[in-house]
Amino acid sequence: MGVLVQLPGSSTTLPVEPGRPVTFGRGHPEVAVDIELPHAGVSRLAGQITAVADHWLISNFSATTGYVVDNPEGGGEYLKVAPRRLDAPVPFEFSRVIIPVDGGSLGFLVYAPEHAYAEPGGSAGADQDRTVAAFSLDETAKYFTVLVALCEPRLRDSSSVAIPLIPEIVARLRELPAFHDLTRTAVNFHVDYLAGRKLRIRQRTATTEAARLEWKREAVVSCALRFDLVREEHLLLLPSRRYPLSDIDPH
Repeated sequence: MGVLVQLPGSSTTLPVEPGRPVTFGRGHPEVAVDIELPHAGVSRLAGQITAVADHWLISNFSATTGYVVDNPEGGGEYLKVAPRRLDAPVPFEFSRVIIPVDGGSLGFLVYAPEHAYAEPGGSAGADQDRTVAAFSLDETAKYFTVLVALCEPRLRDSSSVAIPLIPEIVARLRELPAFHDLTRTAVNFHVDYLAGRKLRIRQRTATTEAARLEWKREAVVSCALRFDLVREEHLLLLPSRRYPLSDIDPH
């Protein structure tokens, strides 16, 4: 699946396949770019990103302006990309490329959903074959917390068939500082990301949009619980339960 770029001001994603660099900048009739950042403070050809295995590289073609790549879901992690720096490796699964301009900044988001993780408890040394987890889930990422919230009713009661609705997930997680501004759109994005990129669930077609979304939530929960990707100890990621799901207005 390679690396994905979310185009500025859009929900559209641009796949970045290994071996095919994707350029960004202000652009010009004689200088075409893949990711257009229309501002006079951005170079016509400002840089490029290149997918490599499960991560990506960024090159800064500017002679004077440094860029920053941060982790929007982390605790302030970021890296600086100096002017003329080529092929700087980016370690984050979720990244935001920031280019300073007069009066603010411009940028775009980059996703690297194929980060590989060793199986929990693995002890293979550097010179031994490592067992790579079948599903590359980062338990510190927001999408994983959303996954835990989706699975919560069944984790607390194995006989339950309930799956929280999107508004219920929003209300449940907004108690956490990192999720205080969580929206339904963001939760839907995380569910889509889990289904399509992390758990690789085959998409259902020939059905209504509402039925497809409901099926996707069910498929994500079923896959996560079937393969023990979410377990009871992960409930500690959620805020303390103070009210039942039925008390939340889904509208």
